[in-house]
Amino acid sequence: MTNSLTEIAANKSFDGWHKRYKHYSNCLNCEMIFAVYLPPQAEIQKVPALWWLSGLTCTDENFMQKAGAQRIAAELGIAIICPDTSPRGLDLPGEHDSYDFGSGAGFYLNATRDPWKNHYRMFDYLTRELPDLVQANLPLNGREAISGHSMGGHGALVLALRQPDRYTSVSAFSPITNPGNCPWGEKAFTGYLGTDRNLWAQYDACKLVASRQSQQELFIDQGEADNFKNDQLKPEQLQSICNEVGHPLIYRSHPGYDHSYFFIASFIEDHLRYHAKYLFADS
Repeated sequence: MTNSLTEIAANKSFDGWHKRYKHYSNCLNCEMIFAVYLPPQAEIQKVPALWWLSGLTCTDENFMQKAGAQRIAAELGIAIICPDTSPRGLDLPGEHDSYDFGSGAGFYLNATRDPWKNHYRMFDYLTRELPDLVQANLPLNGREAISGHSMGGHGALVLALRQPDRYTSVSAFSPITNPGNCPWGEKAFTGYLGTDRNLWAQYDACKLVASRQSQQELFIDQGEADNFKNDQLKPEQLQSICNEVGHPLIYRSHPGYDHSYFFIASFIEDHLRYHAKYLFADS
């Protein structure tokens, strides 16, 4: 695996730096771009990192430009890492035909079906290759938290639940909580994984909570005016499973808020301060 990064953009922000890098991914077999916000503290010491996983159709740019997270990240001394949401530049058959499958819709899993299995391996990319790369090249101290929105909220929950001791904390905005039982998830899982629902369960937060392999607290914010809430996100299903098995859950419901970055920007400070409590615990 190559350890090289090429910086393609840098913007100073709140005395820190928002930077974009490109690199060749051996895991995904294509060139990838990701973004990182390095707080001012990173000039003199290594800092902890919050992974942010974005939703359908997004790139690394959406969160960095719309969420308004840099001011609080700079105050707290937390780096934010924003990967892309799928492999890029492949032009596989059907890859660009719809917004909810293929390009921009990697669903943070390892595909097992052709033609996706040689490229759409976002789970391995985000749990192995990219963490190793940023740790080798950036001033990070190895402490990690994770968060995300919608499809990225699904990814954050799945990555944390499947690796109980990895992230100090996990949160999500409007996550797809039960992808094996919603149109977005069923389409993606069938296309990437086939029809074996046992395989689907490895990437379904409700199934993972029910398996009791983790007891890490989940922190979720959900807008009540979210058009996708009932058909795609199904937060009540996750609440029910957590209550059934006694899994720790902080669930906040916000009247009037929708699925957009206006919602994320309104509450991102709460999430950053939540993660800071754990990222800096015993430090």
